[in-house]
This record gives sequence, C-alpha cells and structure tokens, in this order.
Amino acid sequence: MSVDLVGFLGVVLVAYTVPGPDFLVVVRSAAEDPAKGRAAALGAQAGLCVHMLAAAVGLSLVVARSPLVYDAVKLLGALYLVCLGVRAVLTARRETAGTGAPEGGLPPGTAVDRTGDGRGRSGFSQGFFTNVLNPKAALFFISILPQFVNGSGSTARQIFFLGTLDVLVGIAYWFVLVTVAARLRTLLVRPKVRHRWELTTGWLFIAIGIGVAAAP
Repeated sequence: MSVDLVGFLGVVLVAYTVPGPDFLVVVRSAAEDPAKGRAAALGAQAGLCVHMLAAAVGLSLVVARSPLVYDAVKLLGALYLVCLGVRAVLTARRETAGTGAPEGGLPPGTAVDRTGDGRGRSGFSQGFFTNVLNPKAALFFISILPQFVNGSGSTARQIFFLGTLDVLVGIAYWFVLVTVAARLRTLLVRPKVRHRWELTTGWLFIAIGIGVAAAP
C-alpha cells in the first residue's frame, strides 16, 4: 500500500486548525473541566470513526448523493448545536439570577454534572454527536481522503488506514488544545467572566447551528 502520507498529513493539519463545531465543543468542555475536555475530544474522534467506517463500506456515498438523507443529517446536526447553545444561554441566565453559585471552588455550571464520570459522559456525547451529525465530516472521507488513495491497492483498506491516521492526529491535536483551554478555568471562577463565557459560547453554538442548516 503506497499513499501520499506527507500531502495527506498536511491537509489533515490544516483541517484541524480551522475552527469548527467540534473545536468549540472541546474548548468549552476543557474550560469547564480538563477531563471533560479530553472526553469531548475522544467523542469527536469517535464520531469521525463512524464516518470513516461508513466511507469504507460506501454508506457515506449514499448520504452524499441523496439530498434527502444529506439534508436530514445536516438538520439534525444543526438542531443539536442550537440545543447546546440554548442550554448555555439558559445556564448564563440562571447564574445571573443567583442560582449558579460555585460549589467547592468550581466555576458555576460545573455542578450540573456532579461526578467526574458524569462530566466525562457529557463531554464524550457532545463531541460524538457534534461530529457524527456533521455531514461535512462524511464528505471529507469520500471527497478529500480518496485523493490520496493509490488505485492499485484496496480502496477500503487505504481509507481505513488514512482515516485511522486522521483520528490519531486529531487526538494529539485535541489533547494539546485541552491543555491550553484548561487554563481558562481559573478565569471562569469569576461569576461575571463565567456569565459572559456562557453567553458567548452559547450564541456561537446557535450561530453555527443556523449556519449549518442554511448551508447548501
């Protein structure tokens, strides 16, 4: 199996450095709790694994060529992002009303998930559904990735190999980002900063969701 690894890695790195919904999910989760940020990163990559496996067996091609299926996935993804945004905005409003006071020195809002396991599950599910409901992730695996496949070998095997490499590179990138974003946690202890953070990220989620829904 011979593939253009250098070119592929270059494309992958550029793709990861362009912020998208998964970027916002991971950063927001990491600012709340580093463990939740890592869980969100793993969830996002697990979502990509679904698209990778679908591309390997040809299911992603069905999604891309069927306007009805594509639009359904796109709208579900948009709705999920809007729901995340609405929840963040409502959290900010509750804190303004005085119901989101810090517990044990943690920023307001972290009390929603009272255990580490709960935060981890929440982060993983947010990352997973954000990517698995993103049809553009599926398009990457059936339009960009095949350009680096050698036609003389097994297409499915090469897609699986390149997809796995993409996922592993992403995990390394996300974990570095989580380490950086976790520093925001000390700032979010301040109620006013936390309030603005919840509002800003909430409206960003809503705006991205609307943008996804409106995209052709």
